[in-house]
Amino acid sequence: MMRKLAVVVALASTALASPALARDKAWYVGADFGAMIVEDINYNIANVNPALTGTATVNHDYGWDSDGVIGYDFGGFRLEAEVGYRTATVDSIASTAGIPLTGGSILAPGTYGYAGGRSSALSFMLNGLLDFGPDDGLQGFVGGGAGVARVKNRIDLNRAGSTLDDSDTVFAWQAIAGIRAPLTSHVDVSLKYRFFNANSVKLTDIAGSSYDGRFRSHSILGGLTYNFGEPAAPPPPPWPARNAAPCSASRPAAKSGCAASPWRASGSPRRKTPPRTSGPCTACPMAATGPWQFLLGTAAACPPRTSCSSTPIRRR
Repeated sequence: MMRKLAVVVALASTALASPALARDKAWYVGADFGAMIVEDINYNIANVNPALTGTATVNHDYGWDSDGVIGYDFGGFRLEAEVGYRTATVDSIASTAGIPLTGGSILAPGTYGYAGGRSSALSFMLNGLLDFGPDDGLQGFVGGGAGVARVKNRIDLNRAGSTLDDSDTVFAWQAIAGIRAPLTSHVDVSLKYRFFNANSVKLTDIAGSSYDGRFRSHSILGGLTYNFGEPAAPPPPPWPARNAAPCSASRPAAKSGCAASPWRASGSPRRKTPPRTSGPCTACPMAATGPWQFLLGTAAACPPRTSCSSTPIRRR
């Protein structure tokens, strides 16, 4: 009974085991999309005209962030190339310097809540990620990346044209943390946080003033990843239970579960065998036809040698 129970438990554990995944030692592709907050961009403004020299702070509405990745999972560590794009609309600008407008006029320093425009960053990054947790369940990851970003800023204060509409390519880095879980053996779903930073952004407005600032953002992204690897082969089935000991007179099969054997166990009664029988003997045709006819093939072949007796065999 205990052996049967052990076999049932082993089979059940094999059936309920989570399916093997195709993550480790495999290529993958993925995409992420989510909401983003851009930190206020603080610019240092320089111009040969003192009236156009000072500082400015650009405030943004909520924006969005997206990326596409292709990478390789080494098992516990992932290396991936990423292309990302993030953007948010300008909400207001506060400046201590005069703000030039299209047409040659200059706005006095102050805060302008009706400002429009957009800030964006197109990035190309190389990321490294460390995974921790079970492969077949909820798993966490942390990492970072470095690369370049094309940061663009456009500020509009009237319908005639933009006060600032310029871009710059700079070094960028980011920090990433998140969780992921398998949907199938090939597809993962993820939720991650990203801090993105691009320093030393230098832009020029329509009056030739130099704007020196940085672009920083915080994003929450949901994503899907497809793994190209093949799941590992399932474990072999459990070994069958060892054969039970042969039955004996003291261990009948109906009660002890022993294996019935055709061989007589020690201590069991001797099995009766049927009596030996024998038919009457017959002479070989060779004796009747002669040896020459037999050798030449004209005589009938002798039957196989059999046990016969002219008298009955005595029984024991």
